[in-house]
This record gives sequence, structure tokens and C-alpha cells, in this order.
Amino acid sequence: MSSLALSYDPDESQMPPHVLLAHKSYTTTSSTQSELTSIQKPKSGNRVLLHSCCAPCSGAMIYEMSRLDLDITVFFYNPNIHPRREYLIRKSENKNFCSSLSIPFVDAEYDPEVWYDKAKGMEGDAERGNRCTMCFDMRMEKTAEYAKENGFHVIATTNATSRWKDAAQVDGSGIRAAGKYGLEYFAANWQTDRMTLLKYQISAGEKFYKQEYCGCSYSLRDSNLWRAANGIGKIRIGGDKAGLGERYFTDPEKDAEEESVEVVREFFESANMIASCVDEVSCKGDGKSGGKDAGGIDKKKLEEERKRLWEIYKERKKKTEEA
Repeated sequence: MSSLALSYDPDESQMPPHVLLAHKSYTTTSSTQSELTSIQKPKSGNRVLLHSCCAPCSGAMIYEMSRLDLDITVFFYNPNIHPRREYLIRKSENKNFCSSLSIPFVDAEYDPEVWYDKAKGMEGDAERGNRCTMCFDMRMEKTAEYAKENGFHVIATTNATSRWKDAAQVDGSGIRAAGKYGLEYFAANWQTDRMTLLKYQISAGEKFYKQEYCGCSYSLRDSNLWRAANGIGKIRIGGDKAGLGERYFTDPEKDAEEESVEVVREFFESANMIASCVDEVSCKGDGKSGGKDAGGIDKKKLEEERKRLWEIYKERKKKTEEA
């Protein structure tokens, strides 16, 4: 980690204290300048409507956009976040962060019932699957609609900064929404090692709440199953204690390691294996008895099959580690 460079303006006199600390802690390399020049201003103007999923994912992206002298307004529309308590925690922190930077914050409606209706039939999808595409499409559509109605010509999303997200999938939703409303989608490589370190350095400097899953109830479910298979405590919503590590960001280097390419890859390989192995055919019923949806899928049996496969994964992982 110590050999990685951060992405920022190297003028120390212009750095906030937490970024200055990062600057003194890591070795800058010639690749820093290459990364800086790779993030170019959007072509359609300086006003950007930035869809934000949370404050931790916003920090580095806002810093980079500010470095480019862009006029940012944050748009918070995330009906996927469950439960409501988690939603309110993330929204409040995001709003306060924007207020501290004098960045306008648009608090859009919270309509989870619409999100759940759109997610029907995709409850068993692994993250990065069709359900996630629907989720990104829904949020970027709302962002683009607001942008068009309020004189913005450029949209972007902080979902693109997280390695837990498929950048191509996120960008695809942004590009489609922008195209529908005649806007520009601001795409860049927001997931480099340097951007990840800067994101966590800012999160530690602000002592942001450390959320432990993407946001939706299905992500919460699958994350807890993965944790159980890896001997990690369940996710905790709010409070002073987290299910894993500390409740608030304090150690940028350690936090960045938790979002390393290797950790993310292992999680999705296991999650996708489980999703692809669940045999829905064996779970079909007559569609009349309780617990079955309109397609005749016995949801209880499907969940039992999912948990059984996670136990198989757990045993395989244990044997691999012992070998």
C-alpha cells in the first residue's frame, strides 16, 4: 500500500488537513499526473448533477470534480436502501457533508415500494446481475429527469467509485439515461488504487459512518450469508458498533485493503456461484399454496437451497485454507 500514489493537486497549500496527511503518508509517482490528466472536464458545461448513494462514495469524486472547477449539485435518490433506518443514516450524513462544503443537496423522494415492484422476479439474482441493472437504471432515470427539468447538462453517479460495483454496468445505466434526455454522462475511471485510497482518507478525516453492505434487502441477505461462511459477524444497522471492524472510518489503509481487487473478486465469485447453482426447477410448486409466487416458485424452499449452497461453499473454503 505504501507505494501507491493518491490523486490530487500536489500543491500542499491547497490541501485540506486529511488530504495533506495522505500526501505525506504515501509516495507519489509519475502515474499520479497520468491519472490526473485522464479525468477531463465534461464537454457540455460545468454544472453537474451528481447522483450520490452515500457520503463515503462521494468524497473523492467531489474532490476530483472540485479540482476541475465544476459546479456540483448532489442528488440523493436511493429507494433501494433498506431498512429505512439505514436510509436515514446515509441521507443525513450525505446532507451534512454537502452542507459543510456549501454544495446544494437535493433530497428526492423515498419510494421503496416502486423499487420492490420493479425487482419482482429478480430477488435471487447475485449482485451485479439484472436486479442491479434495474436499480441503476431506475436511479439514473430519475437523476436525468431532474437534470433536464432544472437546467443541468451533465449527470454522474458516485456508484461508479466503488469497486463493489461493476463500472461498466453503472456507466451503462448513466449513458442510457443521459441519452434519453439529451444530456452528457460524465464517465471516468473512478476505481483506481489512488482514488480508492483518497476516498478512504477523506472518509476517515470526516469520520463517516461505515456502512456494511450495498443497500438493498437482498444485498443485506447475501452479505450476511457470505459473512457467516467466512466467520464474520452479522451486519449491524446504526449504533456505535459494526458487525465487522469499527463503526466509523478511521484507518484509510486498512479500509482500502477491505475493498481490494482480491477481496471484491472473491466475494462475487462465491455469490455468483451460489446464484447460478440454485435450482429453481426443483423449487417449483403449483402456485396455489402459501409461500409461492405467481410463477409457482416456492420462496421458502428457494431460500433453503440458497443457504444449503452457502454451507457447501463454507466447507470448501475451509478445506482450501487448511490445504
